[in-house]
Amino acid sequence: MINNRAIVPTPPEDLQATDLNAIRAAGLRLGVSTHDDMEIDVALAARPSYIALGHVFPTQTKQMPSAPQGLEQLARHVERLADYPTVAIGGISLARAPAVIATGVGSIAVVSAITQAADWRLATAQLLEIAGVGDE
Repeated sequence: MINNRAIVPTPPEDLQATDLNAIRAAGLRLGVSTHDDMEIDVALAARPSYIALGHVFPTQTKQMPSAPQGLEQLARHVERLADYPTVAIGGISLARAPAVIATGVGSIAVVSAITQAADWRLATAQLLEIAGVGDE
């Protein structure tokens, strides 16, 4: 959720078949997952609410047909998308999160960092601390 609004995450290859006007008319947010410059170009044409950049590192969540981007490529994409909300995703562990955030990306998405943690509450609190989100 972004600002308490539901999000419709969409891969670039599904954008042509997606009714973008219906999504916007329903008050939903559109997020587009990208893996390279060409997919970012497609995403920008759709004017999404945010662009996901991934996968940054190898991930166990699902099989990926492409190689991980790594931090250098992520930083380049973040610089290109300076005026867009961005989300880094893919293989982001508690140990890797500070370096990912240091690229300037707007936010991170994690799965295994929490679901595979010995104490998911502690892992969540640590990730929020790394991201600079407090108990305000």
